[in-house]
Amino acid sequence: MTTLRLAIVGAGPAGIYAADILQKMERQFDLSIDLFDKLPAPYGLVRYGVAPDHPRIKGIINALREVLESGVMRVFGGVEFGKDITLDDLKQHYHAVIFSTGAIRDASLDIPGIDAHGSFGAADFVNWYDGHPDVPRTWPLEAREIAVIGNGNVALDVARMLAKHPKDLLSTEVPQNVVDGLEASPVTDVHVFGRRGPAQVKFTPLELRELGEIPDVDIIVDEDDFDRDPAAAELAKTNKQLMVIGRIMGKWRGERELTASRRLHLHFYSKPDAVLTEDGPDGERVRAIRIERTEPDAEGGVRGTGEFIEHPVQAVYRAIGYFGSPLPGVPFDEHHGVIPNHEGQVWDDDNQQVNGMYATGWIKRGPIGLIGHTKSDALETVTHLVADQGNWWTPADPSEASVVELLESRDVRFTDLEGWRRLDAHELALGEAAGRERIKVVDREEMTRISRGE
Repeated sequence: MTTLRLAIVGAGPAGIYAADILQKMERQFDLSIDLFDKLPAPYGLVRYGVAPDHPRIKGIINALREVLESGVMRVFGGVEFGKDITLDDLKQHYHAVIFSTGAIRDASLDIPGIDAHGSFGAADFVNWYDGHPDVPRTWPLEAREIAVIGNGNVALDVARMLAKHPKDLLSTEVPQNVVDGLEASPVTDVHVFGRRGPAQVKFTPLELRELGEIPDVDIIVDEDDFDRDPAAAELAKTNKQLMVIGRIMGKWRGERELTASRRLHLHFYSKPDAVLTEDGPDGERVRAIRIERTEPDAEGGVRGTGEFIEHPVQAVYRAIGYFGSPLPGVPFDEHHGVIPNHEGQVWDDDNQQVNGMYATGWIKRGPIGLIGHTKSDALETVTHLVADQGNWWTPADPSEASVVELLESRDVRFTDLEGWRRLDAHELALGEAAGRERIKVVDREEMTRISRGE
């Protein structure tokens, strides 16, 4: 029976789900799957994109671990596609490749002042507080008043992490350098701005409810942001999620005694117009954000009112979405930040299928949907992969040993599944010694050294 040698670039949920679905599918060939990731540890977005105070979401790792432990696939960590292993290499040693590299860049926001000192992308901040090995160990937490632009779950994660007292994170796997950085933060007020109304938010009720549970943080909303859209109010009567969101916000409306040392403000109908700046030692620095008030346009959207309001802030975080990154030798749609594809089959610039190349996850469909949505996404992709057997590559040397020999010949200090077990045990031991579940190792070289047993 033919054996499919498959490479998957990206060992996060999307790639692991694709491998799991493929091994369970009815097919006329055997499987040999290698997962490659540029990071020394697997799990991608779940390890480096989920806030540390969301342990129940990180529980997805338990399900992903079962897949990795199934014995059908190998993991090569610390291997960067395009540098340590190329597309030509994959064609020499595999029949096909699935790209599942996700989206880790911030979408751009074209308003004046957005590039000033003190203006950040949410993705960079998320990477910092999640202990990503390729970002600096420190973060400039110097602002008392902070603006967060966006009305999705990432915006709420960022706002929550900025407002939360570090002592309330100590039960999580948050790295020690993050705790130290947050301890020094002088923040008193975090403002979250969304251009649409409270019934058009993109975050989930669970995320919203958690805001009200942060110790010593008051949630503040503006009564003028409510009851402005009759159509949305009618829709909310039949939409369970909107009903729950309405009830949660209802608890924060009206007169309440505000006693906390920190405040988290939710602003709706507030479209960012400009980041206002002042001279600083390193150039222009953030001093305020100017927003334009919006209103319902009777067509499900909003329009500007011409009314502008300035909010004094010393830092701005844009959380308006992620954006994919191009891969060497792989077609890329610069406008949408994805690999152009039809149901996971990669297309070239002439809208023709590229043999042997597939995509799944955010690099396929864009940064939308929850982690669980990648399962149906992966099923679509691998269904085409199985049906396309006649269009697979013809590798010169598809042996499993050839890839190991290739990486070793290039002095790539890759990690494997056994190495992840070592790192996992080490992080759990660090946590146990400190009375916590886990303490994440942050330094890339240290991660690699522990994984390789050096």
